[in-house]
Amino acid sequence: MSETFPAVVIGAGHAGLAASHFLTRHSIDHVVLERGEVANSWRRERWDSLRLLTPNWLSGLPDHPYAGPDPDGYMTAPEVAVHIGAFADRTQAPLRTGTEVTSLRRSDDGYAVSTPAGTLTGRAVVIASGACNRPTVPALAGALPPQVRQLTTFDYRSPDQLDEGGVLVVGASASGVQLAAELVRSGRRVVLSVGEHTRLPRTYRGRDVLWWMKASELWDERYDRLDDLDRARRLPSPQLVGTPERATLDLNALSDLGVSLVGRLAGVRDGTALFSGGLRNVFSLADLKQQRLLDGFDLFAAANGLEDLGPPERPEPTRMPERTRLQLDLTSGEVTTVLWATGYRPDYSWLDVPVVDAKGHLRHDGGVVDSPGLYALGLPVLRRRGSTFLHGIEDDAREVVDHLASALAGSRA
Repeated sequence: MSETFPAVVIGAGHAGLAASHFLTRHSIDHVVLERGEVANSWRRERWDSLRLLTPNWLSGLPDHPYAGPDPDGYMTAPEVAVHIGAFADRTQAPLRTGTEVTSLRRSDDGYAVSTPAGTLTGRAVVIASGACNRPTVPALAGALPPQVRQLTTFDYRSPDQLDEGGVLVVGASASGVQLAAELVRSGRRVVLSVGEHTRLPRTYRGRDVLWWMKASELWDERYDRLDDLDRARRLPSPQLVGTPERATLDLNALSDLGVSLVGRLAGVRDGTALFSGGLRNVFSLADLKQQRLLDGFDLFAAANGLEDLGPPERPEPTRMPERTRLQLDLTSGEVTTVLWATGYRPDYSWLDVPVVDAKGHLRHDGGVVDSPGLYALGLPVLRRRGSTFLHGIEDDAREVVDHLASALAGSRA
């Protein structure tokens, strides 16, 4: 027999649990369905050395700030899972773990949510299943020689699992630069294929760069005021790493470690990887964007009496390699593994409502999906630039659930 709820939440990560928190505040009966455990992706789909990009003091959840001993540190993946799990316990979220949603479709009463344990009906549904369910791998991966092992960031755990030999890391956003650094420090030869990227120093004028993002309210810029929302949602994650020494991990740091930089992987022909020759332009664009961002921080500091901070400093421009390789013979044995750090995408294969565009993204307006009673949380730049990060979920969830509550009240009236 089908159960009916005013609201059903799909996903028990930080986004789904934040939705549950505000649904409870509205006294809306609901259930939270989770295919695995609470914070499942942090428990099952991260490499061993991963740490948050955000400092701990910035990683609070609604009414659940970080309370540990190291506010300026960066949580490991297991620590993030514990943090989110404690939030679930604190809010007493109505959880059903180990319950995978196999289908979501419209029904007379709202939406039918199918699971192996049966079907539930929700007058409203919040999709909080995440934006990083599957790794994105380009079609040219099929042209790689069979002797070259291919891994994604979902598969990778540590250097020990790789075959002997060099590694080609494809992608130079946060994941790519972190894994390239880890692999070269393990003694491997590493080639990093670099495309468009976002360069940031770890600290600026004595403060974490993400302190500046928050203090200047850049992260609070609303989605409906951005000139190019689609581009903002596609921006690569910044080249940052969380370490005790708060070190900057940019392409210059990788070069100093011995990583070989090449251009964007443009194709594979007869076992040879072909790289774009536009590396200098890619570097210049990333440097220019970083310069403009730091200029904005300086203006903010001057306008708010923060001259007592450290002096403005500018990172060295990205250095071009002395010799830029345009090809790499993948049959020579120089590289035995290709590690794809080319981003992630959501998985909506279970969603039987026509709200997914040709690129596989939900059609929504600030989390209000293009189907009455359907909502989303936990997606990039959902309602603000800071939506992607843990601390960014509070305002998003509050506003989305406010909309949901008003819609339910209106339908009852």
